[in-house]
Amino acid sequence: MEFEQYHDASGAIVIPDRTTLVDFVEANVSAARQDPAQDGLIYRYMDYSKTRDGEVQELLWSQFGDRLYAIAARLQQVAEPGDRVAILAPQGLEYIVSFFAAIHAGLIAVPLFDPDEPGHHDRLHAVLGDCTPTVILTSTQSAAGVRKLFRELPARERPRTVAVDAIPDELGSGWVRPDLGADDIAYLQYTSGSTRVPAGVEITHRNVVTNVMQLFDGLGLSRASRGVTWLPLFHDMGLLTVILPAMGGATITVMSPRAFVQRPGRWVAQLAEAAGEGGVDGVFAAAPNFAFEHAARRGLPREGEPLDLSGVTSIINGSEPVTPASMRAFNEAFSPYGLAPTAIKPSYGMAEATLFVSSPRKDDEAIVIHVDRGDLNKGVMTVLDPAQVEGNDDAIPQVACGYVAPSQWATIVDANIDETTGEHDGTGRELPEGRVGEIWLHGTNVGGAYWDRPEESRATFGNTLTERLSQGSKTVREFGSVPEDGRWLRTGDYGAYVDGQLYITGRVKDLVIVAGRNHYPQDLENTAQDVSDALRPGFVAAFSVPANQLPIDARNGAEIAADDSSETLVLVGERAPGAGKADPGPIADAVRSAISARHGVTAQDVLLVPAGSIPRTSSGKIARRACKTAYVDGTLRGGHQQTAFPDLPTE
Repeated sequence: MEFEQYHDASGAIVIPDRTTLVDFVEANVSAARQDPAQDGLIYRYMDYSKTRDGEVQELLWSQFGDRLYAIAARLQQVAEPGDRVAILAPQGLEYIVSFFAAIHAGLIAVPLFDPDEPGHHDRLHAVLGDCTPTVILTSTQSAAGVRKLFRELPARERPRTVAVDAIPDELGSGWVRPDLGADDIAYLQYTSGSTRVPAGVEITHRNVVTNVMQLFDGLGLSRASRGVTWLPLFHDMGLLTVILPAMGGATITVMSPRAFVQRPGRWVAQLAEAAGEGGVDGVFAAAPNFAFEHAARRGLPREGEPLDLSGVTSIINGSEPVTPASMRAFNEAFSPYGLAPTAIKPSYGMAEATLFVSSPRKDDEAIVIHVDRGDLNKGVMTVLDPAQVEGNDDAIPQVACGYVAPSQWATIVDANIDETTGEHDGTGRELPEGRVGEIWLHGTNVGGAYWDRPEESRATFGNTLTERLSQGSKTVREFGSVPEDGRWLRTGDYGAYVDGQLYITGRVKDLVIVAGRNHYPQDLENTAQDVSDALRPGFVAAFSVPANQLPIDARNGAEIAADDSSETLVLVGERAPGAGKADPGPIADAVRSAISARHGVTAQDVLLVPAGSIPRTSSGKIARRACKTAYVDGTLRGGHQQTAFPDLPTE
């Protein structure tokens, strides 16, 4: 099934109402079974848990089909259409096949994580209670851990646990193709949930099929492309990287997040190996921003060891704010090994849009501009000339996230928010290029709701534009216009267009407002990190706290009235390696001085905490609101190590 047939004359992606993800997978499996020449490799898993060099596990298309049908047939014996099937298994081939098998059975897949991984139990219980799965797919080695999750429930309320590696291929003969349509739910993609129970985005077959085609178009991929990923498969970016080959016919090498973090050179070496395979039309990958700096610092080959990255064409840099420093470090480290300056693709995406929203084109280099800090805080992107940047503390770098994908619309909106209650009325007006506002999305890749949350769904997915630009409106593109009554997704992200490219400036709810002035938290955090090597890079959180909620020891002896709710600035930073015993006083003073000089605001408190204290989301982002909660209730001052929403291991 070639993707071209799903594009109309204008380039719009059009998915027929009876076309599903199952159709694309079936077409690829059938082609492999009918013609041995097409029975190539689809998934390769590099298992580094036992040996340093890794054990190779591979699935050909025909083998993938055999496992898929067997597990799907078993699911059809124990579940009904519409039931949820949670995948709780280690990263690996069994996880991937389980995900597709749930969908092939006509059920709703819920990709989660291995219950044996430490720190996930709070999140697992919250998500499982939300989606109430009928069946849990896992492996034999993880089955005991799965059963422990439900031991407190009465037996009749426990979901059935199925170890997929114990299912024989012969069972596949009983699989019955499900009766599905494009608008049926394929899977629930749970959001990070840093301060609340994670929400399950309902991703339909139309959503995911459209988004995979958008990825192919946006990154210039083909059936001959090869991928390499270490991203967790329960995360939207990790999941799409393994859906992409099953639908588009490409091949991908997978490893675990732990394997990458321990030795990032493994990822780099696999990129080179994939590029060196015969007939490859470019190598793609995706990673969050921290991974680029980590790989540049610890992933270089040994002296004299060969490494050729000239075949790597697209590495998405997404999931967390993109920094020029990380991109520069990666390019400088690996350009001597053939890495093209166009390889890194700063991109924007989110679970509510399935994943992919925007990226530079295949042959474009990443663009970094500098804007005036004062104007940015007022909602205006004033681009500075290069001559105005040198030595200018008010020059803020901004990274372009490229062009919005085909058949998708992204507009910048001044949302109507009640200044007294902070509530949004579901409407907004479009802003022109150069103005900062909330990013709103529309397209058939955008999910329609959160699972079993009608009010939250309406507030997020059901918004309307009351005023559009008469010229230059982003609601109009070459492949069509958004209807006047079209519904828009509020992303919760601030952004702006400059020269047609999308820039992300921060999260709406994270904006720090002190003394009536706006400050982006990441801007304050970067200033703090620049001041002292005692602060762990990437592990500083800035947020505002009402004066009457400040802990006693943060009030510096001042009397604060019980009704004084004026916002004050707080920064919390983890200590860098080797700085565990450093005197916090001089570090805090230096941070306060720099914040005052550069931003014109006083930091009420600068708190240093041990490594691992600051909450992060499951995708690794700083969870500022959760950090604020822990700060106010005193948890952070006790040196508490976070476990409820852990990030990837860092050492």
